[in-house]
Amino acid sequence: MVLAAALIVAAAIVWSAQTLVRVLGAARADTERARQTELLRLFAAGVASARTDPSSLLAWQPLARIARRLFPDDFAAFDRAAGGAFPFTKEQIEAAHARWTAQWLAWESNHDAEFKLKASVAEHELTASGGSPVMRARLDAVEREKLERYQRRYEEYIRTAKALQALTADS
Repeated sequence: MVLAAALIVAAAIVWSAQTLVRVLGAARADTERARQTELLRLFAAGVASARTDPSSLLAWQPLARIARRLFPDDFAAFDRAAGGAFPFTKEQIEAAHARWTAQWLAWESNHDAEFKLKASVAEHELTASGGSPVMRARLDAVEREKLERYQRRYEEYIRTAKALQALTADS
């Protein structure tokens, strides 16, 4: 009788331990899924942002590197599911660099057209005024504004382009 009671107690302990292991495993899996869902939600904003503003990768990619170090198992699962580096593959970074360059070229063309028109108007006014010093100063101001705006934008373009190239090399 004592032996039967001991076996029942032992079976209850084993059953309780197995149940506890299952419950803890399920809780751990739920926590992991919740963390992965939050990571996906976080980086969805970065992926969307990078599609419209290539320079936003300069903020998102370092954050992704930090998250990779903190949650290597989660990112390994993301990489497998995505078929490449999550959230930004090397190809996506290269495409962002190409978009950045295309945006620069479009801006440069618009800038040139805008200031050709401004300069033409100022030259016409200069000629119509008979060479007025005020009109000459206005034409000079147009040329300075054109150069200053171009230089500021070009510096931004180069700084961002180099940083995107560095991201490509790092990925």
